[in-house]
Amino acid sequence: MAPASGPGPGVRVHAFTDDVLGTLDAVALAELLAGGEVRAEELTEAAMRRAEQVAGRLGAVAHQADRPRRTPDPGSPLDGLPTYVKDNEDVRGMPSGHGTRALRAVPAREDGSYVSQLLTTGMTVLGKSRMPEFGFNASTEFVDQPPARNPWNPAYSVGGSSGGAAALVAAGVVPLAHANDGGGSIRIPAAAAGLVGLKPTRGRHRDDAQARSLPINLISEGVVSRSVRDTAVFVQAMERSWRNLSLPPIGQVTGPSSRRLRIGLLDSPLGGARLDPTTRGALEDTAQLLESLGHHVDPIPLPVGEPFAADFRRYWALLSLMVSVGGKVVLHRSFNPARVDPLSRGLRQEAGRQLPRMPVALRRLERVGRRALRMFGDHEVVLSPVTTQRTPVLGHLSPMVGYDTLMQRLGDHVGFPPLANVAGIPSISVPGELDAKGLPTSTMFSAGWGDERTLLELAFEIEQARAFPRIDDALVAA
Repeated sequence: MAPASGPGPGVRVHAFTDDVLGTLDAVALAELLAGGEVRAEELTEAAMRRAEQVAGRLGAVAHQADRPRRTPDPGSPLDGLPTYVKDNEDVRGMPSGHGTRALRAVPAREDGSYVSQLLTTGMTVLGKSRMPEFGFNASTEFVDQPPARNPWNPAYSVGGSSGGAAALVAAGVVPLAHANDGGGSIRIPAAAAGLVGLKPTRGRHRDDAQARSLPINLISEGVVSRSVRDTAVFVQAMERSWRNLSLPPIGQVTGPSSRRLRIGLLDSPLGGARLDPTTRGALEDTAQLLESLGHHVDPIPLPVGEPFAADFRRYWALLSLMVSVGGKVVLHRSFNPARVDPLSRGLRQEAGRQLPRMPVALRRLERVGRRALRMFGDHEVVLSPVTTQRTPVLGHLSPMVGYDTLMQRLGDHVGFPPLANVAGIPSISVPGELDAKGLPTSTMFSAGWGDERTLLELAFEIEQARAFPRIDDALVAA
C-alpha cells in the first residue's frame, strides 16, 4: 500500500495479519505467553517482520536493533512483549539521535534511568522510534528527511513529539510503545492516531538527569497503547521495581469504578485559539456520553490568565537555548548548533531576546502550576479537547514553513496539554469516534496530583461504553 499523495478518506497503512501477534493487545498477548501458547521470541520476530513491512512507509523507526534488548522477568505482567523506545532516551547499544541532524548518533554506553526501570518489566526493546528535533514540534516532520506519517491516512500528521511511537502502535507493529510528554508529546500523537495516551504525574517514574536539571521539570514518561488495560498494566508493571513514595500508588486497575464523578468541562484553549467544529463536536459527544453514564458535567473557566501562553513559549525557547549551549556535553561532542532546524534555531534566538523576562516568566509558571490544582476543588476530573484542531495535513506544521508561521500555527493548534505539564498533574488522551475524513477524534481528561487511578477507571468506562475505532476494521466511507 503506497503512502497517500494527498488527503482523502479510506487510505490506511497497517501490519495486522494472522501471525502470532494477530490483532491482540498487550494483555491478551501476555495471557498467551503465560499459558505457553506462544514464546517471547516468536512475538519479537513477528513484530520485527511487521516493522519491516510498514515502518518505512510510515517513517516511524529511527533505529531497528540487530539485537533487541530484554531482561526477562517472569513475574512481570508484560514480560516478553515487544516495544520501542523513543529516540531521546538512552538504550545501551542503540544510538540516541534526538530527531536531529545536528549530532552524530552513536550507541549509548549505558541505559538511562527511565529505560533501566522500563527494562524491569521484561519487555523486549526492538529499537528506537522517531521524533521531531529535540521534541520541540507537535508534528514529527524534518528539514531533510521524510516525516512520520499517520497510519489512518499517511497524508496527515501523526502528531509529535512521540509520533513514531504512535504510528508503530496504531499500525499494529507493537501493542504499546514508550513515549514522553513535555507539553503534549504523549497526548497529541495518541489523539492523532486513535490511541490511549497517559501522561503520568510528575515523578511517577524515574526521571533522567536532563529532566531533573530543568528549571521546571515538564517531562513525564509513559506509553501509547491501543487499549486502556494495556496502559493500566504498564503503570502497574513499572511500580513493581520502583515507586515514588511521595505519590499514592496506582496499583492494579482492571475496570471502571462505580463512583460517579463531578467533571469540569474546559473548552477555552490556552492562548485564545478557537476550537474547530470537529474538535468541538468530539468534546460535546463525550460530555453527553458522560452525562448518560451518570456523571455530572458542568463548564469551568480556564484557571490561568493570558500571560500563561507567552510564559510557556518563553520557557520552550529557553529549552532550545539550553540545548544549544550544553549540547556538546549533555548530548554528544559531535553536536553542532549551526545544524539545528529552523524551529530550534528560532526558539534559541527568541530565548536570547527574552532572557531579561525569563526569571519572571519562570516564577509565574510555578505559581500557575499551583493555581491549576484549584480546578479539582469542586471536581475530580477536568474534560477538555487535546488540541484545538483536528490533526493537520503534513506540511502544515513543518519546520520549513518559517519560524513565525510555524509558531503561530503551533499556538493555534496545541491549546490544552501544556497546563498539565506545568502543574505536574496526570492527564490522558482517550479516543472518540472517527471524523468525516475517517481520522480519529479524541478528548482529554486531567485529574489532581497523583490520581492516575481515577483517570484510568474513567477511561475504562468510556472504552466499554464506546468501543475505540480500530484501524483494521472495514473502511468507513466519508
